[in-house]
Amino acid sequence: MPTMIHIVNAAFTIEDFLEGTRTDEQRMTEMMKKGTFLVAQTAGDIVASVYCEMRGERAYFGMLAVDPLQQGTGLGRKMIDAAESFSRENGAKVIDIAVLNLRPELPPLYRKFGYIETGTEEFKPSRPLKPGVECHAIIMSKQL
Repeated sequence: MPTMIHIVNAAFTIEDFLEGTRTDEQRMTEMMKKGTFLVAQTAGDIVASVYCEMRGERAYFGMLAVDPLQQGTGLGRKMIDAAESFSRENGAKVIDIAVLNLRPELPPLYRKFGYIETGTEEFKPSRPLKPGVECHAIIMSKQL
């Protein structure tokens, strides 16, 4: 778990609108009780992870993280494919992801993979937003 925490925190340093780190042992342990982390390894070392949670005939994936040294190699796409396959194999018909409106580069990226915006919801961060920052989640979905 320490390696996954390090990779997630390194991959999410771009989210400078939040206070502190993206995850920690307590948060990751809680997530593992509800869902599954899929990982990619190179030479035995974890280099990427993605969280998957089954919600009946829907699935959710999030916290997609690729080691910054491995970004741009197609590993993120492979992790999305793995999350979709895992969800399909576990009976999901639709898969959802929540992206933050403060990350405007993400909706076009996920559109390339077949996701469409299906709504918005309140963002409930696990760590505080910096003062004066307002944020909501954009829900994107894809038929499996």
